[in-house]
Amino acid sequence: MTTPPALSRRRLLSAAGALSTAALLAGCAGTVRDSYAQPGGTVPDRYGRRTRVVLWSSFADIPGETLLALADAFNQGQRDIYVEVQFQGSYDDTFRKTVVGRLGGQVPDLVTLSDVTWGKFLIGGALQPWDELARASGLDLGVYNQHLLKEGLAKDGRNYWIPMARSTPLFYYNRTLFKKAGLPDRAPATWFEMRDWAKEFGKVRLGGNRPKMEAYYKQDGDWQFLGSCWQWGGSWSRGLDITLDSPEVAAAGAWQRRLIYRDRLSYMATDAGLDFGNQLTASVVNSTGALGKFATLAKGSGFRLGTGFVPRGHHFGVPTGGSGFCSFKGVPRERQQAAMEFIKFLARPENSAEWTVKTGYLPVVDAAVRTPKLASLMKADPNFTTSIQQLARTRNQDLARLLVPNANVKVYTGLQKIWSDDADPAKVFRQVADQLRKGMDRVRDSIEQHVRV
Repeated sequence: MTTPPALSRRRLLSAAGALSTAALLAGCAGTVRDSYAQPGGTVPDRYGRRTRVVLWSSFADIPGETLLALADAFNQGQRDIYVEVQFQGSYDDTFRKTVVGRLGGQVPDLVTLSDVTWGKFLIGGALQPWDELARASGLDLGVYNQHLLKEGLAKDGRNYWIPMARSTPLFYYNRTLFKKAGLPDRAPATWFEMRDWAKEFGKVRLGGNRPKMEAYYKQDGDWQFLGSCWQWGGSWSRGLDITLDSPEVAAAGAWQRRLIYRDRLSYMATDAGLDFGNQLTASVVNSTGALGKFATLAKGSGFRLGTGFVPRGHHFGVPTGGSGFCSFKGVPRERQQAAMEFIKFLARPENSAEWTVKTGYLPVVDAAVRTPKLASLMKADPNFTTSIQQLARTRNQDLARLLVPNANVKVYTGLQKIWSDDADPAKVFRQVADQLRKGMDRVRDSIEQHVRV
């Protein structure tokens, strides 16, 4: 098949913005081309004769800088491969642009796809398994944390999603404000304890303002809420059956609604993390990968940062999340093998440790915690041990969130109604559950074909 001309970045952005849901789904599935073109880019003269690997990244700020530094170290450490990191925006931006690329015959050799996007390509039959490529390169996939690695396994027993920026939600708190309130220097064991603590915390003033107890994320807060559903005994789905409209899920929503409207302790924020950094709220539940950012914000605002397990409700419930590496069928074998060499480089314990030290993401390679750099940091700063200790108690996400098209958006849009409009959670989740059932019906056969249910 003739290789199509490279799509310009402007055309990719324009097409991504105009995509319909139907086009998105079509771009995840459909016929696989014999060969895909590479995205355009410039190779430095000193690397011009190497095999070029294009990596589409979703990492900005500290994670983005860290990935670029690791790619630069890889490029300087051997003579055969040049890895070019191309930042694409958020996880959703990267997903949409990848869909557009597949429709136009152009894809990256390596792409970071999130927990709620990679599976769409899996059930569309578009992804290339990593197992054979890993064996050919000499990479033993057993070096990865098996809890995280197994989330990339398909029904055929092969791995399609290599762990990279993996995370869990953590409870972040302002140790300085907690001390001013006379509270223990730890995360609360339960949300009920947290509510009791708020009686003392309400006396604290900072710059004439009274910080709130907690802020909820306007967008993407559905990930944290999945854990809340489990904590109240509910779920988004059981197997392929949608259960979001259960009384238990409504109870989880009602608890947060009560904290906002009756107790005046919480609120919905456009950027809850920024509000936490500016000490408008004393705590926030956010990704493990926010640790580096929050440490910087805390230092700038002059407060001490603490982390803890996410508090329990009636039960303990915390999901895994984050992103991993995927490649597509139709990417030439030579470029896939070269991409695997970069993955192998990142899987070295010292490089996995470097990623964790700089970003706060989980060390996806078990041996990373024994490297001097990470081991000494964990000893000096217990915040870096919290996610590792909590990982053993986490659960894989409900399939509805991972595989139903736009399920996460539908749920956090429903949450916005509860948090900002005082809407009845039971009514909201009945409406969203109906939408999820329709979405599940569209992809049920593909899920059963490719996914271990």
